[in-house]
Amino acid sequence: MRQLIVIFFTVFLAEIGDKTQLATMIFATDRSTGRLGIFIAASTALAASTLLAVVAGEFITRFIPASTLKLAAGVGFIAVGLWTLVSASR
Repeated sequence: MRQLIVIFFTVFLAEIGDKTQLATMIFATDRSTGRLGIFIAASTALAASTLLAVVAGEFITRFIPASTLKLAAGVGFIAVGLWTLVSASR
């Protein structure tokens, strides 16, 4: 159960303020579209992309060790963070 809580909060925090959330907020400004419909469509899209990530992750680990993938993801996140900081300072 602890691992599921960690996964929930990691994904939740990663999603706050990202382009997916911003796009959903933009859709919510359209008064002709129902809020429930926006919620259902955005939630379904997030669930579908998460399913794709789970299937891809399970497939990739058949060929690449999970530790290598975690290292690559960590380096990637740091690189994006550094790029964001450098871009913001210009």
